[in-house]
Amino acid sequence: MFNKGTRYEKLRLFDPTSEGEIVFKGIRPRPIGPAPGVIEHVVKAGERLDLLAGHYYNDSRSWWRIVDANPDFLYGGDIFQENLEGQVIVIPKARE
Repeated sequence: MFNKGTRYEKLRLFDPTSEGEIVFKGIRPRPIGPAPGVIEHVVKAGERLDLLAGHYYNDSRSWWRIVDANPDFLYGGDIFQENLEGQVIVIPKARE
């Protein structure tokens, strides 16, 4: 339905209410399976997800893999808040 060939391809819209009203116009969240972590990374000041993805995967656009592997964070930016410096995050193995 969305972006053929991407991880969003099979997502669908939220169902309307029984009255036909669309309460939320977004798409349903995609299911995230377990991500076996192979590397633990200690968060440092000034780090960004795209830079970590570039370092670990040689692809800065794969930052979402790191977010998926760390479900305690709702948004990608949460990982790099100042109060999380020194925390350990999981860097999952790159899929092929």
